Amino acid sequence: MNDAVLHPGWPAQLTYGPVELHPLRRRDAEEWSRLRLANEDWLTPWEPSAPVPWRDRHSPAAYRGMRRTVGRRARQGTSLPFAIRVEGRLAGQVTVDNIVRGALRSGYLGYWIDRSVAGRGMASLAVALVADHAFAQVGLHRLQADIRPENRPSQRLVERLGFRQEGLLRRYLDIDGDWRDHLSYALLAEDVPGGVLARWRATAPR
Repeated sequence: MNDAVLHPGWPAQLTYGPVELHPLRRRDAEEWSRLRLANEDWLTPWEPSAPVPWRDRHSPAAYRGMRRTVGRRARQGTSLPFAIRVEGRLAGQVTVDNIVRGALRSGYLGYWIDRSVAGRGMASLAVALVADHAFAQVGLHRLQADIRPENRPSQRLVERLGFRQEGLLRRYLDIDGDWRDHLSYALLAEDVPGGVLARWRATAPR
């Protein structure tokens, strides 16, 4: 089956202002590894538990394995894995994963951003670009984001973009060494008629 039929809207490159989103690239392995290692303390509280040390999980070889896995999922139509660049420098990732078609047409949103650019609205801009793309070119109807109650910055990010809290998921994911509660947020295609990017522009920090 043709990949374009299986996964409309992929591959894609999305840009606005200082932010560029593109599929993960082979040549970014070293840069990704340096970035993840530098952000260990910043990211660990929100990352899945793993028996493998952080350094081993974020080596260039680990990146190459991860890239093959997410690339295969993208070709199968179950994921939209983007790298985030801010002013030309790798600064994070945003992914719509576990995409389901049919009557549901839904996906789960996940993202992380380099601490050095946090607070500038770059992560929310990346999410806005991906959300508009997912609703338009990809044809999804619903995006869900599950966020720990302790992670207020991430909650504020999705709330500013129009996501609505739908409930509490008890001991939902094994994160940072234990089963953690998560708040479930969702955005529907019709929730932001003018587009998510337009909402970001209206609410972004000045």
